[in-house]
Amino acid sequence: QVDRYLYHMRLSDDVLLDVMARFQAEMVKGLGRDTNPTATVKMLPSFVRSLPDGSEKGDFLAVDLGGSQFRAHQVKVFADGKQSSQLESKFYPTPKEVIQGNGAELFDYVADCLLDFMETKNLKHKKLPLGFTFSFPCKQTKLDEGVLLAWTKHFKVRGVQDTDVVSSLRKALQKHKANVDVLALVNDTVGTMMTCGYDDQRCEVGLIIGTGTNACYMEEMRHIDLVEGDEGRMCINTEWGAFGDDGALDDLRTEFDRELDLGSLNPGKQLFEKMISSLYLGELVRLILLKMTKEGLLFNGKVSTALLTKGKIEMKHVSAMEKYKEGLSNTKEILTELNLFPSEEDCVAVQHVCTIVSFRSANLCAAALAAILTRLRENKKLLRMRTTVGIDGGLYKTHPQYAKRLHKVVRRLVPTCDVRFLLSVSGSGRGAAVVTAVARRLAAQRQRIDATLAPFLLPLGILTEVKGKMRAELEYGLKRETQAKATVKMLPTYVCGTPDGTEKGKFLALDLGGTNFRVLLVKIKSGRRRSVQMYNKIFAIPLEIMQGTGEELFDHIVQCIADFLEYMGIKGARLPLGFTFSFPCRQASIDKGTLVGWTKGFKATDCEGEDVVDMLREAIRRRNEFDLDIVAVVNDTVGTMMTCGYEDPNCEIGLIAGTGSNVCYMEDMKNIEIVEGNEGKMCINTEWGAFGDNGCIDHIRTKYDKEVDEGSLNPGKQRYEKMTSGMYLGEIVRQILIDLTKQGLLFRGHISESLRKRGIFETKFLSQIESDRLALLQVRRILQQLGLDSTCDDSIIVKEVCGVVSRRAAQLCGAGLAAIVEKKRENRGVERLQITVGVDGTLYKLHPHFSRVLRETVKELAPQCDVTFMLSEDGSGKGAALITAVAKRLHNVGQK
Repeated sequence: QVDRYLYHMRLSDDVLLDVMARFQAEMVKGLGRDTNPTATVKMLPSFVRSLPDGSEKGDFLAVDLGGSQFRAHQVKVFADGKQSSQLESKFYPTPKEVIQGNGAELFDYVADCLLDFMETKNLKHKKLPLGFTFSFPCKQTKLDEGVLLAWTKHFKVRGVQDTDVVSSLRKALQKHKANVDVLALVNDTVGTMMTCGYDDQRCEVGLIIGTGTNACYMEEMRHIDLVEGDEGRMCINTEWGAFGDDGALDDLRTEFDRELDLGSLNPGKQLFEKMISSLYLGELVRLILLKMTKEGLLFNGKVSTALLTKGKIEMKHVSAMEKYKEGLSNTKEILTELNLFPSEEDCVAVQHVCTIVSFRSANLCAAALAAILTRLRENKKLLRMRTTVGIDGGLYKTHPQYAKRLHKVVRRLVPTCDVRFLLSVSGSGRGAAVVTAVARRLAAQRQRIDATLAPFLLPLGILTEVKGKMRAELEYGLKRETQAKATVKMLPTYVCGTPDGTEKGKFLALDLGGTNFRVLLVKIKSGRRRSVQMYNKIFAIPLEIMQGTGEELFDHIVQCIADFLEYMGIKGARLPLGFTFSFPCRQASIDKGTLVGWTKGFKATDCEGEDVVDMLREAIRRRNEFDLDIVAVVNDTVGTMMTCGYEDPNCEIGLIAGTGSNVCYMEDMKNIEIVEGNEGKMCINTEWGAFGDNGCIDHIRTKYDKEVDEGSLNPGKQRYEKMTSGMYLGEIVRQILIDLTKQGLLFRGHISESLRKRGIFETKFLSQIESDRLALLQVRRILQQLGLDSTCDDSIIVKEVCGVVSRRAAQLCGAGLAAIVEKKRENRGVERLQITVGVDGTLYKLHPHFSRVLRETVKELAPQCDVTFMLSEDGSGKGAALITAVAKRLHNVGQK
């Protein structure tokens, strides 16, 4: 009979899955900036961005307003590795005149109680941080600020809605001269999650099922439109009690739900809460029993005063009647107390009504919780997820069957989540203290991280100074009397022209400059069908050859050329060849290049001070299989400029921002004192990587730069390159990460074996980590590949470190380039310069922000120059062939 009567309260799994889907849609609506105003589930950001990590410590106060009693707590948190804390509390009544009076009285009462508590604990002399648990929906814009949206749970205090409750509390505390610092405003649900998170680091959901009901969870920042920033996570207080206020649950609400709502303090509001929370379940049971009695189905149709009195049946009665082990004795006793004189059948029926009502509550709660768990799992892109839900609330704790029912239904609805339910101990008080402790830890950490990274932030004044110093060094390198001592060598390349479009023929190009070596055949056509066709093959250079003898290195190169000529079937042809040799060379003509010094990890012996073209010719002679016409030895930077110059005649600067860093540009012959002649222009290979080797930029080098330099193959050399090029940025990041870990700010203070390995942090990881499209989860995966077990907070810090290091690299590179474009402008004697820079290099091409920051810096430091950046296509291959072609063309013109 009861089953038939309450048929609509029994919810199948299909209905629950449907409720779950509806709640998921509401969550998305609440998170969206445009949809939030009309969403019923408000999804309020709590500004709690981090879970406890076990390093929190200290004495904290907490006050807790929102339940049937007001509580003050003192919490001691110990960083002893055992996650232990000590809680002392005092309970104060919340008189009706206070919870339904005016705001000033309410906050005066809170301050009074807190002072009384501090006195009993002898704490008045200490200035302690305080966490304020305020269990009502608030709109927060900071952790220590919250505007009350609406009162719930029998509270109706005047003049508080739409005001900041933290500033009201602060005013009351000041008035009472309380020595307290309010650091955090916490919702009790968030407090519950944090308390359990202190004991179990997997806990990322908080759930309250008591007088009220609510849930919170850790959401990805990129999904929270209401808060600036995409990094990390933030706890969202769902305020799910209002789910259904727009009619979304009307098909599930019964006549009893409607009647209960009409008689409540806030009709039409908190409809989901009214179907779930203990504040309303007793009343729901009363309304059902009243109707059944009126229809003669119970108590022989006799309606007692108790059944007519609102609030007469409470949740404690419902819980007691559902203690099945006691049989019907509890039910009989309670009903008799209420003057209902039941028969045994009445007792069975009433017990059954209680079961259906509380079971529906657990079912609905499980469906909404399952929606949250599914969202968490999808955010993490996991097929299966282990997580912990922290729970508090009288209904969950005291009802004999509730917890078991809830667990069972949740596991049935989300079989892909392994959920542990953890009961919170004094959640809202201890939780507020934990939130405050975490906030204090994060603030202290933030200060130390800022201090660590401050030396990498270069203001405009410093960048202008770097530009000026670079300009001075360029001049020293061009002057005959200072060139020998100059750090920026300004090497003449004997490339005296850029392509004019008449170049044609077949050319070979060799490209040596990194761990790979390439041989290319380049066919250039001129005229209307102007084009460049390229065929190439890549060969590896083993480490033992990079660091062996010069003879072995050049024999290996010739072996690779022989393989390529064989492969292309052109072994017999004596083709003109351009040799891209991306190391500092002093040239006496276009086909003579003396190696000044190895860079980029090369250390082959008997090469420095030798002519590399002669060494190549010697190796070809030794092999005695083919002959080649070596026309030009080329630096990759020059090749880059020439490739872009073929497309855009305005390109007179080449920039490499990759493994290494360098620039070349067309300089007026009259300014190059170390080469005879004053007519025309010549390309100068600046070799600017050595800028600063004389100590002129030591004031901006950090201790990390010095560590990287000392651990490199060429200590004291190429200092500018070591601050700007891809080969070193990852290593700078690694040094910073080690330091932050030593300070206990990263990886829980544990330096893993992999972090100790030099070179583990390749620059490609910087590019991946800094990608805007990359969620922190993927950052964590990259760090896991590197053997670094990181939390979400760690990932944010690592991303920030990468950003600071690469930004400084781009700014320094921009300051150097600004010096060059300004020099070009003065050379031409124009008010405004229009010029193109040909660029190559993985850092420029692949890093998500490097190119933008570089362009912005040049624009800021050289405002009279309009600089176009053009990506070079294969400067070292195509460029070498073009230089060879231009050299051949100029040679032929000269002969004629």
